[in-house]
Amino acid sequence: MSSPAWIPSHRRDQLRDLAIRSRQVVVLAGVVGALTGLVVAGFDRLVVEVSFGHIRRLPLWIVAIAPGIGLLIAVTVRRVLRVPSAATADDYMHAFHDPAHRLGWRAFVAKMTASAATLGSGGPMGLEGPSMYAGAFIGSQLQRRFPKSFKNADRRVLLVAGAAAGVAAIFKAPATGAVYALEVPYQGDLARRMLLPALVASASGYLVFAAINGTAPLFPITGQIGFNFRDLAGAMLVGICAGLGARVFAWMLRRAKKIANHPRPVLITLVAGVLMAGAFVLGRLASGESLVVGSGYEVLAWAPAGRGALWVVLAILGLRCFATSVTVAGGGSGGLFVPLVVAGSLTGAFVGRAVNQTDLAMFTVIGVAAFLGAGYRVPLAAVMFVAETTGRASFVVPGLIAAVVAELMMGDSSVTTMQRNTPGLEPAPRVEEPDREVGQIGDDG
Repeated sequence: MSSPAWIPSHRRDQLRDLAIRSRQVVVLAGVVGALTGLVVAGFDRLVVEVSFGHIRRLPLWIVAIAPGIGLLIAVTVRRVLRVPSAATADDYMHAFHDPAHRLGWRAFVAKMTASAATLGSGGPMGLEGPSMYAGAFIGSQLQRRFPKSFKNADRRVLLVAGAAAGVAAIFKAPATGAVYALEVPYQGDLARRMLLPALVASASGYLVFAAINGTAPLFPITGQIGFNFRDLAGAMLVGICAGLGARVFAWMLRRAKKIANHPRPVLITLVAGVLMAGAFVLGRLASGESLVVGSGYEVLAWAPAGRGALWVVLAILGLRCFATSVTVAGGGSGGLFVPLVVAGSLTGAFVGRAVNQTDLAMFTVIGVAAFLGAGYRVPLAAVMFVAETTGRASFVVPGLIAAVVAELMMGDSSVTTMQRNTPGLEPAPRVEEPDREVGQIGDDG
């Protein structure tokens, strides 16, 4: 399509170049998504099916000590490669806000290997952290290889697109991936000018991942479909409890991140391994199941089933939060998205049981929206997450209520210190920076 004749010729050339570059950016975002989906699918197979899938079939005493061994491997790998930080999602936010912070190859190899060791041995963290980091790394590398396609464009376009693709793939939730990658860098706002590339990358990442690992829903939910006014009142109560719980959990994680910077990391890792084994034993004694190790997807099925006394639900919630914090303190590498999801489902189940609800499906789901939204300060992505992963659009309204109440209870707290309050604090966009692989921050996620 030609530009109107009344537009000056030099302006027409500029508009034509802009249109061409925009199409190139969208195509490259799709490529980033596809590559990310492929990497995440392989990582998921390695961690879930090969490594942890084998460990969980071994004798219980091995299952108890395996997370500690995984921490030792993770810390050793990072020390050998001289990458002091275990951060994954936090490193994405660091690169988003700081033009000088590069996601380099050495850090990528170290953190992905450390994440595989942590998660594959049963560390209670999530695969979304390394998935998001892998996507952000792929996107940032590709954008630096094609600088002409990004003339006058934001330096973070493919960084965000790759991060969105990583989350979309691992959760089989493309809309959640795009919204989360845009929402998580800030408290109470969204990153701007990057929505279309993030959506394209999320879609392609999801398609590639699903083609390899299937399209089965992440959290199949049974039970009631609709809701009533009593459920809305219950959603407010869930929001209050989840907001307070997320605030405590966030404090625990921030303390754990400081401990992870201890000058004697091997000693801290050994202590962490012992504490994690103790938490596993207590969890087995309380529930009769191995609910304290692993990412926690088994807990998401256990919580709404209503098994165990009310105190058992509360005990598993406390032990999971403790074990995740200890894993972070011990130098483990992984995501905090799923631990927040698991804590939210347990909080919802606890509140639902306390008010004598026989159908806990809705309460566990809105607990996820509230706890996740408050913990990472991403209420929109949290509600989108429960809608996509459960397939229950009727949970959106009570989920929104719970997420808003939890956000109010959270105050200014967060599980990460890398978020900023407003996009007004962003550095000016830059296209090309000197190649600098920067180390590293003391946060995880």
